[in-house]
This record gives sequence, structure tokens and C-alpha cells, in this order.
Amino acid sequence: MNLPEILLCLSILFYVADIQAQSHSPEQLRDSIPLLIEDSTFIQRSDSLVIHAKMGKEVLGQQDSIRTKADKSLVEITSDKFFAPSYMFNPSPQKAVIYSAIFPGLGQIYNRKYWKLPIVYGAFVGLTYGITWNNGYYRDYLGAYQDIMDDDPVSDRWENLLPYGQTAETVDTEWFTGVLKQRKDYFRYYRDLSIIATAGVYLLFIIDAYVDAQLFNFDMRPDLSMRMTPVIIKENSSHQLGSSSYGLQLSFNF
Repeated sequence: MNLPEILLCLSILFYVADIQAQSHSPEQLRDSIPLLIEDSTFIQRSDSLVIHAKMGKEVLGQQDSIRTKADKSLVEITSDKFFAPSYMFNPSPQKAVIYSAIFPGLGQIYNRKYWKLPIVYGAFVGLTYGITWNNGYYRDYLGAYQDIMDDDPVSDRWENLLPYGQTAETVDTEWFTGVLKQRKDYFRYYRDLSIIATAGVYLLFIIDAYVDAQLFNFDMRPDLSMRMTPVIIKENSSHQLGSSSYGLQLSFNF
């Protein structure tokens, strides 16, 4: 092909391309673009809503499961059972009182204050011994006093308590009757006092078990302290020169 033919073909191609471009006017293109955008955004929004709805359900389900797990874990963090592990044990004051009331020292065992057991049982052993010892002598002197006050010659238990070297014939019966009555009252008094002391110790250890359970997790940080320091107090007085006093200052940190 020669040059004129090539130019003719190019002119025809340009003309056809121009006609096709004019067939789509700018107004139609301008109208079609928002529709495409709106369609695409609608599709994206509808898809995103479905996705967000699904994600919301999943998140709610996860939150419910986390909440239930947290509730279970909170229940499992502390326990007031007798054989609970030490890291999660938190005693109940009501249980401590009940255990200590059922048997002395059982409340201290429940609170795991084992070092108090020798004190508890030592106190009860000592008081029990005091009750039995005083009660034994009281019964002996009571029987002797009843026999010496009786006119029955067969009742002679008082003769077993005569002082060394004296007999029933040589002893002053009136004097010895007063001695028997005095000692009978003496041992009865201390027997009754030992019984009252035993009841008081019993209540004391119940209160001790209750207080131990209440203060089991009490905060004992170094901030809770008392400090005593010397201080010089100067008086704002113009009539006295060098008026100052010395003392101690107490400070409590909470």
C-alpha cells in the first residue's frame, strides 16, 4: 500500500471511533456512574450488615461464655470447705463458731491456726484437773462433816481425816467440826470457780475462732503502722524568750 491509501484507512478509523464515542453522551455516562456507585455501596452495605450481624452474635455468645466462665472461676477462687487447698481457703465465721462449739479446738483447726491447740487443750486439761481435784476433797470433807454431825456411831468417816497424832477420843469434836465445815466450803468454792472458768474459756475460744475467721484475710501491709518520734514544740509567745518544750509525737499510718 502506498502512502495515500494508508492515510485514507487511518481517516476512516478515526471517523468510526468518533461516531462510537458520540453515541455515549456525557450526560448518560454521568447518570450511570452514581447508579453503579449506589449499587456497589448497597451491595457492600448489605453484605457488611450481614457480616456485622453474624459477628455480633458471635461476640455476644463469646461474652456469655466468658461471663459464665468468670462466674465459675469466682466461685472456685475461694472456698470455706474444711479440706480446701490453702491457696483458695477462706474460712466462714459461722462454720468456725459451729465447729468450736461442737468440740473445743475444732474451730482453731478449721481456721488452720494449729499453734493455738496446745493453749486450748492445756487450758482445758488444767481446768479439768482443778475441777476433779477440788471436787474430790470437797466430797471427802462433806462426807466427814455429815458423819460428825450425825449421832450414828457407825458413821465414822470423819476419823479418817483426823490430824496426825490424834484419835476420836482425844480430839476436840467441836473444833474439828468447824475445821471440816471450813475446808468443805473452801474446796466447794474452788470447784465451782473452776467450773465457771472452764465455761469462760470455752466461750473465749469460740470467740477466738470467730475473730480468726473474720480477720483471716486482714491486710497487714507495712502502711498499717505506728511511729514514735521526738519533737520540739515552739510556742509563739513574745513575752517568753526561748519558750519551747520537748516531747514525743505519735503518728499512725492507715
